Amino acid sequence: MQNYNYFRYLKIKKAKMIDPKTLTKLYYTIGEVSDMFEVNTSLIRFWEKEFGTVQPKKNKKGNRIFTPKDIVNFNKIYQLVKTNGYTLEGAKRALKISKSTLDQPAEMPIVTTDNDELIARLEAIKQRILSLKN
Repeated sequence: MQNYNYFRYLKIKKAKMIDPKTLTKLYYTIGEVSDMFEVNTSLIRFWEKEFGTVQPKKNKKGNRIFTPKDIVNFNKIYQLVKTNGYTLEGAKRALKISKSTLDQPAEMPIVTTDNDELIARLEAIKQRILSLKN
């Protein structure tokens, strides 16, 4: 078991993080995207079906062409599944929660020394998450 954790650590350390500023082209082919993340093209097609956030356009020949926005969304999925070890269902939930929290107005950051206030904030967050579950 110790060897597994060691190799998992090496894999996580090696994981790619794409900076959106480096994406200079308007469109990328599926081969270019697979090279960026060092994954098979079949994985990209599979995640395209599983996650609604990656929706590449297709050219006249039917080839997928990815925009920088698609690549940023693919990067989020990649980080959740490959780097953080989420399951596909867990990654879907995490993306849904992060999207819903981005849509809502920002709250004050949770930096407090008062335990009662912290507990009240955590209860509010718990209720929000439970409402998203239903």
